[in-house]
Amino acid sequence: MKLQMVGCSHHNSSVQVRERLAFSPEQARQALVNLRRQFPDTEVVLLSTCNRVELYTAAQAPECCPTHHDMVNFLAEFHGLDAAEIFDDLFERTGEDTIRHLFTVAASLDSMVVGEAQILSQVKQAYELACEGNAAGTLLHAAFQAANRVAKRVTSETRIHQRRVSIPSVAVSDFAKQFFERFDDKKVLVIGAGEMGEETLRYLMDEGARDVTIVNRTLERSQQLVERTCGRALPWGCLSELLVSADLVISTTGATEPIVTAEQFREIETQRYQRALFILDLAIPRDF
Repeated sequence: MKLQMVGCSHHNSSVQVRERLAFSPEQARQALVNLRRQFPDTEVVLLSTCNRVELYTAAQAPECCPTHHDMVNFLAEFHGLDAAEIFDDLFERTGEDTIRHLFTVAASLDSMVVGEAQILSQVKQAYELACEGNAAGTLLHAAFQAANRVAKRVTSETRIHQRRVSIPSVAVSDFAKQFFERFDDKKVLVIGAGEMGEETLRYLMDEGARDVTIVNRTLERSQQLVERTCGRALPWGCLSELLVSADLVISTTGATEPIVTAEQFREIETQRYQRALFILDLAIPRDF
């Protein structure tokens, strides 16, 4: 039996590397198909979040599993990169160390913000995606189901989640609050209507934010987020205009390319007449 993981995280690689290796859900689905095509007797789960990209593989017969170099080459080729560019940014875990690492990740002990709750749902989603594509088998079923149990036990038997702590909470308390003394008089623009954007917005609402505009490529999702929180939803085409008037921007889209280029931002900046703008870009790859 062989069990291994190759990946990168905030511990050992820059945001520039992580965003080049990041997978959207559609890309992750295709990557599972591609790797299984190359190694049909190998089980695979791919975890891709803002702070890590980790490829887990397992096989009853060790010779059926991809080697470390195979996995590095696969990640590089999928993203159109030279393997030499990323080799030093990737780390490996094998055997029991793979299980130990997975448990640590799922329990949020390896997170940039230790104790944040989102990572467990991301681990579950990665596992479920592999199950949907029949990429996970007996070995990874056991590993990821055990990781879920361990994470829940850590939550119930320790005080790790006693404080509401997450990347959005830190973004607001440690960064936005250092920039603004108050939020009730600020124009807040939320770009993207996903979980991260909603959570960040809720923290800002707790701090008094009320003038909120939400834009998303799908207007219906923006409207649904407005119903759950506050503010108004506007079409994606209003983005540039809204950036001109905003004081604070939360951007958390799943776009694979920047939604605002440097050239576009320079045009927006000229219309702001040197007014301060605070941008919380929580997306990987980055939106700005």
